[in-house]
Amino acid sequence: MNKISAPYIALLIGVVAVSTSAIFVKLANAPAPVIAFYRLFFSVLLMSPLFLLKYRHEIKIISKRDWLMSAVAGVFLAFHFILWFESLNYTSVASSTVLVTLQPIFAFIGTYLFFKEKAGYKALLSGGIAIIGSFIISWGDFKISGMALFGDLLALVSCAMVTAYLLFGQTVRKRLSLITYTFIVYGISTLTLFLYVVLLQYPIIPLDNGDWIYFLLLAVVPTLLGHSLFNWSLKWLSTSVISMSILFEPIGAGVLAYYILGENVVWTQVVGGVIIILGISLYAVSEKKKPRVKEAKSLNAS
Repeated sequence: MNKISAPYIALLIGVVAVSTSAIFVKLANAPAPVIAFYRLFFSVLLMSPLFLLKYRHEIKIISKRDWLMSAVAGVFLAFHFILWFESLNYTSVASSTVLVTLQPIFAFIGTYLFFKEKAGYKALLSGGIAIIGSFIISWGDFKISGMALFGDLLALVSCAMVTAYLLFGQTVRKRLSLITYTFIVYGISTLTLFLYVVLLQYPIIPLDNGDWIYFLLLAVVPTLLGHSLFNWSLKWLSTSVISMSILFEPIGAGVLAYYILGENVVWTQVVGGVIIILGISLYAVSEKKKPRVKEAKSLNAS
């Protein structure tokens, strides 16, 4: 493997890795909040040795404001996972994952509201195209069942949540290493999920012992392996390339769902998905010269 191809191969493996997230959630029998809790709990557990050995000194430089922003980001991340995993109980993997990719569209709304950055006509046009795609998917799912449409709405709200997580955390991330920032936010998110599970009286110990393997796989494959490969690839590839590659996650998830879960893909999901990916691709191209905001628009938490 030469130095030129290695980052692209890593990127491909990363896309496949994050595409497994929805599959593992569907295979687990535990309630969505419990799955979300153990996904992040095991992620934090696996990250702990590296953080404690090499990065714990960074805790001393974190300001009160950064702790607050990290806490808010962690809470939003927790509810992103709750709502997204819950959406998979009602709608298909294909619909749910492609609607979550609308994150960049929510991001430019967020940056306008919080940072007063006006979107250009190209961004507005691409956003409109992506929204048309989401309407096509929702219309098709409504024809299948009202519950599928409800799942689509949950996926859209979860997309807004993960956008808020990125917007609140982006300034803190610039001052901390990736490991420290991720460890802190995942830790806060894990605590949030634990309190949510306990207060709403979900069974903290899953009834199906087979769920433990899916919890661990969620932590290792899409969370640690997938996003670690994206971050490693950033050393050689541009953020826009990483952003565009992540758009292939719904395709990978849809293919895996077809072969592993036996989920069929209807024409409205294909047409709507293609339109959404086209719209977001155009948006990513139009925004590639805006580095400050780009960080919040180029990552996700699948």
